[in-house]
Parts: sequence; structure tokens; C-alpha cells
Amino acid sequence: MTSWQEQIPESAQKYLEGNRLDEVECIISDLPGIARGKAVPASKFARQSYFHLPESIFFQTITGEWGEAAGSEGFIERDMILRPDWSTATAAPWTADWTLQVIHDAFDVDGMPIPFSPRNILKRVVQLYHDQGWVPVVAPEMEFYLVARNIDPAKAIEPMMGRSGRPAAARQAYSMTAVDEFGPVIDDIYDFAESQGFEIDGITQEGGAGQLEINMVHGDPVKLADEVFYFKRLIREAALRHNCYATFMAKPIEGEPGSAMHIHHSVLDRETGQNIFSGPQGGDTDAFFHFIAGLQNHLPSATAILAPYVNSYRRYVRDHAAPINLEWARDNRTTGIRIPLSSPKSRRVENRLAGMDCNPYLGIAASLACGYLGLIEQERPDRQFKGDAYDGEEALPRILGGALDLFDSALALNDILGPEFARVYSIVKRKEYEEFLEVISPWEREHLLLNV
Repeated sequence: MTSWQEQIPESAQKYLEGNRLDEVECIISDLPGIARGKAVPASKFARQSYFHLPESIFFQTITGEWGEAAGSEGFIERDMILRPDWSTATAAPWTADWTLQVIHDAFDVDGMPIPFSPRNILKRVVQLYHDQGWVPVVAPEMEFYLVARNIDPAKAIEPMMGRSGRPAAARQAYSMTAVDEFGPVIDDIYDFAESQGFEIDGITQEGGAGQLEINMVHGDPVKLADEVFYFKRLIREAALRHNCYATFMAKPIEGEPGSAMHIHHSVLDRETGQNIFSGPQGGDTDAFFHFIAGLQNHLPSATAILAPYVNSYRRYVRDHAAPINLEWARDNRTTGIRIPLSSPKSRRVENRLAGMDCNPYLGIAASLACGYLGLIEQERPDRQFKGDAYDGEEALPRILGGALDLFDSALALNDILGPEFARVYSIVKRKEYEEFLEVISPWEREHLLLNV
């Protein structure tokens, strides 16, 4: 075992026991959450302490076009220095040879973190908590669909064929029989996760046709974001083994519920380890209410990060398992901010706004940033909502363009996430939005061609 292999997690070492490592995938998340990087032979990886990629990977849209975000020096494609985080080394068990993946952090030539690298942004927000003597804890929930192979973008997405030979059915939430329909795919998800050292808290059938949810054990925000980043690839690879696709689109199938990445938050005191949302007698603290107020006050401005594509806004539909406002309540899934049933020690706040299509680093960073602003500003939230929040007024942006306008004007939020990130993100997302507006949809051809 080489010296660097002695630094990697036990699960990665176990994966390589008795086997010769062939390749290492050196990866980093771009703005959409796509893994970018290089695959290098293990012998070469052992000799390098870093590698280079151009910073322009963060200026690229989801379609492969480029936003004019390079700054005053122009589009010179300056190189970044990417250094491995050994704690992220994990198996790539679907490959034909023995391969490890390692997430890298991005720095400039002076050793400063690249300000628009998603992992760096999350680290920045977490450090702000630490500077106040707090430890943020998160638990993401991942919703996704298993769908039939779709190689024609003009064709509607359909549910996958289940084990019974029938397409997956909707409205079977929490059905074990429905979960069994996807048994072979789920078995591979569990096997891959075990090989990679990831702990799954549970898998359930959600309300959509072929929609599943994976719950993850709570923990450090950066570690959990790494795992969601890895999990997206893991799940896609498991699905491909069984002639279907896994999709993390916010709204892949018309008439079915969307897919969310609900984020549960709690905050610990660094010295005592106590949950600052609960008092000595187990009651709600001021910090608990301040955090909720921060989400209510600032999440509208963060929506462009939590709902990053035009498709994302199709998820926010009244009476359709996604929030339409930012009311808060206890044990009420119709509200945008939910307080789950828990003991005082585990008291937490759930943000139900984020879609599964968001970059996990950016989504968690934005959500934590809103809560942090609440803790600093020390305002009170609206009164707890009673009843069905779908009966309330809509209070979220309905299109990406409007969400970006709110994001651009949110100076406090941009300062937390980093002004340079905010500049680059807005330019890239507006470029994507312009690309979408140039596309003529089937709806327009059907209803406008001969009628207007």
C-alpha cells in the first residue's frame, strides 16, 4: 500500500484489499453538479500532488454553452490547481477495473480557494458557523425517478417497467410491493453504496410512478454534499445496469409529483455539543425561531440556486407535494418549512423548497446561509401556520428569470455565498434561460400555430 492509500477511508482500503488499483478518477463538481476532471493511471496518480483544469468549467451551462463570466481579463481559460481531499476517496464499483474516485478542491496559483467552486462555497458557509461557535448539521433526502430509457427528447418520459412486467404505478406511496418492483435496481444501489462506504437510512416508494426516496444519516454538511454528489452517479449507474434511467429532474413526468432534496437542519454549540434549537428544559429557543425567520426572509432570494432550471418551477404546484409558500408549521408537509416530530435533542428545521436537480453543495450552502442570516439578524418568523398551507397565498418565484432578479438584489445573501460566485452564477444561469427561451415547445406549436 502506497503512502497516499494509507490516508484514504477504511471503506476504500477494504475495496482494494487483494486487488491492484488500476485507475483514479480525479473529480470536482461544476455549477450544475456534473463531475468534471481526469481519469489517470494509478501509478501516475501516486506521483502527482495536484492537477490542473481551466476555471472556465464553472462558466459552462447545462447545454455546454458558455456564459460570459470570465471577468475583466477576458476568456483566457486560466488554470486552477486541484488538490485531492483524501477523505473523499471511494470506490467506483460499476467499472470494469479497480477504480477509485477522489474529490478535489480548487485553488488559484496563490493558494486561495476558487470562489465559484461549489464545494468551496459550502466550506465558506460552514466556516461562518464555526466562527460563531456553532456546528451546522444537515440530513438531505433524495427523491428521484426510475424511468424507461428515453433516447428521443421529443418523446415524453415514461415510468420504467417493473419486475412484474407492468409499468411502475403512481399513488403507491410507502408501498413495499412498489419498492419490490424495482428490487434489482435497489439491490445494486445498496451494493454500490456499501462498496463506497455510504450509509443509507432507508429507501421508500414516493407518490410518483417509479419515484423513490433515499434518506441519509445526518452529519457534516460538506461530507453529506459529497455523498449526494456521489450518490447521483451511483444511482444512475445502478439503473443503467437494468435498462432504465435514473433522473433527478425536478419534474420529469407530467401530472406526477416532482422530486425534492428536502434538507433537515440543526445547529450544535461547538463547546457543549448541545442543539441550540432546544433549551435546558427541552423547549424551543430564540435561536430556533431566528433560524426559521432566516429561511422565511431569505429563501425567496435563494430560489434560483434551489430551483436552478426552467423545469424546476414546474414542481411548485398547489396540492402536488411541493411547497408554494414559506409558511412554517410542526409536522405539516404542506408548508415550505416543516418542523418534524423529534425529541428536543434532535429538534430540526426542514427546508422543503430545494429540488433534487440543484447542485448539492450549492443547495445546502444556500439553505444554511439563509438560516445563518436569521441567527445573526435575530428576527422572529411569522406565526405558525395552522391547516393546509396550499390554501395560503403563493410566495415563491414562478420562473427562473424572476428568481434570478431576486438573487441579484440579495446583497446580504450574496455576501455570505461570495460576491464573485454570485456574479458568475447569475451570468451562467441567465445564459441558460436565454437558451431555453429560444426553443419553441410542442405546446406552442399545437395551440398557437393556427389559432393566433
